[in-house]
Amino acid sequence: MEFPREKLYTIDNIYDLPSGQRAELIDGHMYMMSPPSRIHQKLVNRLSQTITNYIDSRHGNCEVYPAPFAVFLNEDDRNYVEPDISIVCDSDRLDDRGCNGAPDWVIEITSPSDPQRDYGIKLFKYRAAGVREYWIVNPLARTVNVYDFDRDAGTNLYVFDDCIPVCIYEDLRIRISDLL
Repeated sequence: MEFPREKLYTIDNIYDLPSGQRAELIDGHMYMMSPPSRIHQKLVNRLSQTITNYIDSRHGNCEVYPAPFAVFLNEDDRNYVEPDISIVCDSDRLDDRGCNGAPDWVIEITSPSDPQRDYGIKLFKYRAAGVREYWIVNPLARTVNVYDFDRDAGTNLYVFDDCIPVCIYEDLRIRISDLL
């Protein structure tokens, strides 16, 4: 007896979605995305602005891209994500479609509907793809998990009132509560 095969999707299926519908593709599995909350959008905006201001003040070469921004993690047609914030320091990875390969720093703001995707599936995929630093910002718990993949330093857990050190920038610290 043959078991039914699970349908696997490709990036073409992402681009075939109806206008306004967003999804991510991880190992051929499609994950539909719901509209973000107001606090989610506020955090994306303020974090993007803070990081951009820091980079600009130091005449840095990294660029900040808030979602929706396409990230093609692997050189295949089965992985496509839209991190809430992508910081890319290698301009060779960028083209008109988005980022080809891993951003240097990824920030995801969890949604109540599917936090396990950020804490599990994406954590593994980002690390395997070569992301240097990964933040998971949880507005409900008011916590931030910081993963320093560059130094293989594990994870640190912070609360919104902490001055959170940025791993890829030695002199940048962000207090999330100051952004709200």
